Amino acid sequence: MTFLLFLSDAVIPVLIFAVISYGLLTKCNIYDTFIHGALRGLKIVVQILPTLVGLMVAVGILRASGFMEWFSGLLSPFCEIIHFPSELLSVSFVKMFSSSAATGLALDIFKEYGTDSLQGLGASIILSCTESILYTMSVYCMAVKIRKTRWTLPGALIATISGILMSIFFAYRMV
Repeated sequence: MTFLLFLSDAVIPVLIFAVISYGLLTKCNIYDTFIHGALRGLKIVVQILPTLVGLMVAVGILRASGFMEWFSGLLSPFCEIIHFPSELLSVSFVKMFSSSAATGLALDIFKEYGTDSLQGLGASIILSCTESILYTMSVYCMAVKIRKTRWTLPGALIATISGILMSIFFAYRMV
């Protein structure tokens, strides 16, 4: 265990040293290359900023309007049939848009039910094994100017739903 702690502390300085050493060995102007890369990154941030703001506003509206509570209440009879905690519907749904908003919902679940409850464990596992697919698709597709995503969204939705179902399966096994 101490080796893993040492490794996690050392990996970033070693990586930085390796990049600088490679730059020096190839006689590359390291500082100019760094500045060029940072400038390109800044241009990408400026290009995707409207998408990010739109997603954050949409998630804020969903949370503030009470839609998530209504949505959970609407689907709770179905959730009882399949033994899915209806409290996790909002986390599962919001996670597709924003990881930070889903984390906020998970913290609310932790406060109400505890971290070792079925709901708490389920929320934790859902957050760690699903992706904020709409956020990720919008950011990366905007960055590289992809207009037709083809099977990206259906594939990501299948993976996310599989991750959510397996999260609940494992949460039931651990409680």
